[in-house]
Amino acid sequence: MRSKLIINFVLFQLSWFACVIGASKAMPWLGVAITALVVAWHIMQTPHKKPEIQLSLICLVLGGFFDQTIVSFELISYMHPGWSSALVPAWILAMWLAFSTILNIGLRWMHGRYMVAVIFGAIGGPLAYIGAANLGAVILHGNSSYIALSLGWAVITPVLVNIAARFDGFSGDIKESRS
Repeated sequence: MRSKLIINFVLFQLSWFACVIGASKAMPWLGVAITALVVAWHIMQTPHKKPEIQLSLICLVLGGFFDQTIVSFELISYMHPGWSSALVPAWILAMWLAFSTILNIGLRWMHGRYMVAVIFGAIGGPLAYIGAANLGAVILHGNSSYIALSLGWAVITPVLVNIAARFDGFSGDIKESRS
């Protein structure tokens, strides 16, 4: 189980950095390609592929909607979106797919711990965007962007954790890490 956690963490980080660095270097499709490989590998590893694929698609839609909302309100600008700057970038959508791969492995400990997921999202979500901004992939437009990201991630994280528990392709494969 420990090796699955480590591999899951490393592959998620690989996707995140490929997306962010790719966007900052005007290569937005680099992260999309790397993430496609990571997601394909993830799906091949799950004993129950259908629920894990469904989770990935749900995460893509909900995350894409969230990021499109913050783009539409001009709270954030993404560098090199891969298509119209009025739309959420391809590489951000890839990041949502990558995020789906950690919900039932690396973040499994959050299943059923929704207040922890709220706090984790409220802090961790904005920190990821700040990291992306520091690497040149995004521009955050003022304090309102930090507030929107914090509130948005405080909602979306427990929602996705709850959905992940229901669409768990690793159910029975990974021992629960909570008591």
